[in-house]
Amino acid sequence: MAQNEKKVLLSIQNLDVVFGHGKKAFKAVDNVSFDIYKGETLSLVGESGSGKTTIGRAIVRINPCSAGAIYYDGKKISGKLSRKDDREVIRKIQMIFQDPAASLNERATIEYIISEGLYNFHLYKDEKDRIAKIEKITRDVGLLPEHLTRYPHEFSGGQRQRVGLARSIVMEPEFIVADEPISALDVSIRAQVLNLLKKFQVERGLTYLFIAHDLSIVRFISDRIVVIYKGRIMEIAETEELFAYPLHPYTKSLISAIPVPDPAIEKEKKLFIYNTDMHDYSVEQPHLVDIGNGHMVFGSDSEIEKYKKIRFSGDN
Repeated sequence: MAQNEKKVLLSIQNLDVVFGHGKKAFKAVDNVSFDIYKGETLSLVGESGSGKTTIGRAIVRINPCSAGAIYYDGKKISGKLSRKDDREVIRKIQMIFQDPAASLNERATIEYIISEGLYNFHLYKDEKDRIAKIEKITRDVGLLPEHLTRYPHEFSGGQRQRVGLARSIVMEPEFIVADEPISALDVSIRAQVLNLLKKFQVERGLTYLFIAHDLSIVRFISDRIVVIYKGRIMEIAETEELFAYPLHPYTKSLISAIPVPDPAIEKEKKLFIYNTDMHDYSVEQPHLVDIGNGHMVFGSDSEIEKYKKIRFSGDN
């Protein structure tokens, strides 16, 4: 399906997020715009401190927007909302947090943690229906009903993340912000959690914003990738397009950092180090430009021309 035929579910337009005031003000997100289509997984990739989580938290209304707007299904959800609209956004947009230990209430049983959203929004007919929903989602994420009476500290990191996933999915959301949901997990558990996310997406028609710093994981799960550096978007493209034609030097540096499974090749590999001194923006100001194929790159006019030549010189 062509991108212009897809339905835009979430739209971020000219978003700024600033922390602090006056001389201490820090702009964590700078004029960021992108759309997420219904049913896709769009990944937001960048190093620590690039503003990925800040954007995710702005979507779920934890971080206020300093400028710009966020639209969900055509309705503005940033800024002040009525109580009814606020509750609707909370139910439809859920978040899976990076640290499964810190995001779960240690004093609550797993049953209560998963049920909390059901209680708050009364998403069950009666007690029997609530129990049935909880037991089903518990099995769906790979846990057992007998786990429901236990507490988070009794579980491994991978099991706790499954609880976090169950807590989000039981709300029957349409859109999930997954904030580095596997970075705190063992490598062997990561694939299981990723497979669960893909399974739920197919079964429930979910849309994901997947936040990560590891491009190798992102390649497995994403339809499109947004590369962000110090609060600004550097590149947007479909996954295989980005890996075949990484144009911005920062994207190249991230791809060069992906480990190679062969020790001999890994030893000889040369890392590409990104440095902002590579750009001269003293005369031409940079902007985000669509160069074709839905591939957007941040650069000055002369850089954009260079990127176009690289991208289309060997493309028939």
